[in-house]
Amino acid sequence: MAGAMKAGVAWLGLRAAGSVLRAAAAAPAGLVVPVRTKKKHSVPEWARELSPEEKEKRLQALVARIPEDRMERTFYMASTAAIIDPYVPPEGDARLSSLSKDGVTQKMQKLKQTAASQLALRKIKDHDLDFSTKTFPEKAQEIFIEAHNCLANFNKQKLHSLVTERCYPEMVRGNRYKTIRWKFVESLEPPRVVHVRCESVVNRGNLYGQVTVRMHTRQILAIYDRFGRLMYGGEQVPKDVLEYVVFEKYLVNPYGTWRMHGKIVPEWAPPKDPIVKTVLIPGPTLDPSQEYEEMK
Repeated sequence: MAGAMKAGVAWLGLRAAGSVLRAAAAAPAGLVVPVRTKKKHSVPEWARELSPEEKEKRLQALVARIPEDRMERTFYMASTAAIIDPYVPPEGDARLSSLSKDGVTQKMQKLKQTAASQLALRKIKDHDLDFSTKTFPEKAQEIFIEAHNCLANFNKQKLHSLVTERCYPEMVRGNRYKTIRWKFVESLEPPRVVHVRCESVVNRGNLYGQVTVRMHTRQILAIYDRFGRLMYGGEQVPKDVLEYVVFEKYLVNPYGTWRMHGKIVPEWAPPKDPIVKTVLIPGPTLDPSQEYEEMK
């Protein structure tokens, strides 16, 4: 009896398998059988137990937040962005005698500024052992002359090594399509250090040294526009120039060098000569059939 039942079950299985194979063979080759693969979205357990306010806070925390736009400025560690405690030149410098009343007043003001300069000088000498107020003015004047020669010759790579990141755009701004002729003639007075400052930026160990050098020189400057016309100055007549040039060094950097950082223009300085510009004078509008001579 048991053997008969096993034989019947085996026969039914073979019959069912045969029917499945026949159905698969009879089905067309391009038949697409839809299959449901998507699952229903289920609410997580933590969301069922929380209140609507807590659900909203939880969902907001999961959303990726876009950072806010911030106004950021480029910060150069090799130089500062301004002149620290700029030197105030005495009025009438290079014209007053030390024996006059105003000359004595200038001497007193110089003594007051010397106290702060001495403290800064000690800090600079701690990092730059070779620094001296007696030898530095000559070195500063060499940097000044070489930087202006590079500006006249458009040697930008060398100019970057002689001036700071603050001074570079001020020197090259507006010089495109212009020809510069500059020449150093002589020194009317030996250059000297008149102001020394040493300050830290961001932290106490980040020290910058700034030295202001007074230069009374004779120079030749001529600027030509792109048409070759003279805009400013002249190459024939040299001019006497009194300048207060600031030099800066990043004291923490052992490979740092003194570079030109800017110039101090006193309030009592005379105004500069106006710049002569070449402009286009518009002429009469002509028709395509007319000529300029006929309009005259």
